[in-house]
Amino acid sequence: MTETATKKEKTRPDYAVPPVERAFRVLRHIAAGNRCRKINRTAEDIGINRTTLIRLLATLEAERMIEAIPDDGGYRLGTGLITLASQALNERGLVPTSRPVLRELVEDLNLSAHLGVRDGRDIVYLARETPNSHLASMVREGTRLPAHATTIGRILLASLSARAVDELYAGQPLEAYSDKTRTTLADLHEQLATDRTKGISWSVANFEPDIGSAAVAIYDHEGQAVAAINVTGHASTFAQDGPLVGKIEARLKDAAREISEALGYRGWNSEQM
Repeated sequence: MTETATKKEKTRPDYAVPPVERAFRVLRHIAAGNRCRKINRTAEDIGINRTTLIRLLATLEAERMIEAIPDDGGYRLGTGLITLASQALNERGLVPTSRPVLRELVEDLNLSAHLGVRDGRDIVYLARETPNSHLASMVREGTRLPAHATTIGRILLASLSARAVDELYAGQPLEAYSDKTRTTLADLHEQLATDRTKGISWSVANFEPDIGSAAVAIYDHEGQAVAAINVTGHASTFAQDGPLVGKIEARLKDAAREISEALGYRGWNSEQM
């Protein structure tokens, strides 16, 4: 046994679980930019049996910790791991930055405000602020809803390429939640194109009866749409000819810009403002 191996053995916790250690070894290897395209080479590089590596990759992919790269082959970190990281950073990153901005939206518009991220074909709510009203949102932090049928989900899907959306929903049904839900990929693409052009997604009872919503994406320092904020209230407030529609759009975009800039984003253009 080498001196290095001996040191590792001495520092290893008494209750270490080898399969978990190997899984983290694979994750760290991929996080370092290695795509694991060649199984034999990867197994040799990180010291894991080839068959074990294949099983670990399959398990990590099933749990959304990693995802296959369609064009180039191999793997990259997945949305499940990104969601875990977002939750771990709630106390120092996205959530604490967003919460006071959400409160201001509630005060200005008297509507419920939310922050959410996309996890595969779902969205996960990370923060919620509500007005003192019987129409306050009942959505709780941690709630998961379908991305294709919600405004936060749609504006985040709109940040993806058409091919990425196709791959995400390949062989998956698009469930209808109202007669306005897009239930085919062609119709969903049409809706996402409109959302992308406007820089905002709108819903007038698209998901729930009598409930309207609008959402705008939040970008990080790398220009990635990492989350979105929305406001919700009675559907009539979000009708196209409603007196508050212009104010809702302006305040939402201002709020999203404030959060994005706090996260280091500097790429706003006239369409996003």
